[in-house]
Amino acid sequence: MPTSMPGETAAPTPATTAVAEALAMPPAPKGEPAGERGSWRRGEAPGPAAPPDLRLDRPTGRFPKFLRRPESIPAPLLCLTAMFLVQTGIALSKPLFGPLGVSGTTFLRLGFAAAILLAVTRPKLRDKRPRDLAAAALLGMASAGMTFLFAGAVDRLPMGTAATIEFLGPLAVALVFARRASHLLWALLAAAGVALLTLLGEGDGGGSLDPVGLLFAFGAAACYALYILFTDKVGAAFQGFQGLAVSMTVGAIALAPFGLGEAWHGLTAPDASPVVLLASVAGVSLLLPVIPYALEMTALRRMPQRVFSVLVSLEPAVSALVGLVVLGQLLGAPQLAGIGCVVAASVGATLTGRR
Repeated sequence: MPTSMPGETAAPTPATTAVAEALAMPPAPKGEPAGERGSWRRGEAPGPAAPPDLRLDRPTGRFPKFLRRPESIPAPLLCLTAMFLVQTGIALSKPLFGPLGVSGTTFLRLGFAAAILLAVTRPKLRDKRPRDLAAAALLGMASAGMTFLFAGAVDRLPMGTAATIEFLGPLAVALVFARRASHLLWALLAAAGVALLTLLGEGDGGGSLDPVGLLFAFGAAACYALYILFTDKVGAAFQGFQGLAVSMTVGAIALAPFGLGEAWHGLTAPDASPVVLLASVAGVSLLLPVIPYALEMTALRRMPQRVFSVLVSLEPAVSALVGLVVLGQLLGAPQLAGIGCVVAASVGATLTGRR
């Protein structure tokens, strides 16, 4: 191992420099809670509208015709549809945890999503600076951690509870960058919601919440916060969804040591149906994240960001509803009150965050 003499400064390696520059890139001056899967923007007004003749199926990092913007559908409906697709994809992933395991299912889902995004966007990396590539790699690591930890939380907790705790990540970023003393009230309201969920909430069997599941949920919230900060950087450095394709690929590679063996074991089990399992994972990967990303991007081009953020603040409630309909998870009054507190804190922080 190289060493340096006292008083000497070791020259940084290119990889170290790239990661340091990526971490040093300033985040958005103010944040807004956004959807679980990455619609984070800066500034008051939405980004510039796409030109009328923009074709999403060109090989420039866009999506094919079936995901093009449907002009007749209201933007809020697109946003709500994206949220329901995300939560439905999470709910439909849970039955796969048995045969494939949590890490195996997550690895395969990210792998399918990365393959789809790479095939559609065909990212060009030759002209990218090292710090841009490092930011995309760090985003991929945050994505992998968020996806895996949230899956572990959903495997042990009711969906509404897990999603509400995970939503503390974007809410915390919004409150930190708001720099308003009044936002302390929203933080306290969110904390009260979490207390109701964790201290008075019940698990699927009516008992106390699984402590490991709670740790997974809070870990997912931390990764979600990092995901938001790096999504902002990658979105500014890459065209369209090219940065997302790169980060998804890195995330799948990062999860391979944990999920590849478990996925292989599940696919090759004597009573397994590998074709059915792979088809199920591929379908879930379309529900989360491929189609919701396209819908959220379309909605952001056609509606004010504050309206978008208020709508996305409903995500914990949407998660609880999907958990009830798809998985039969009935939440008690304390859990519903806790979700309501977090949703109200998110809406309040959004509406009072830009004066």
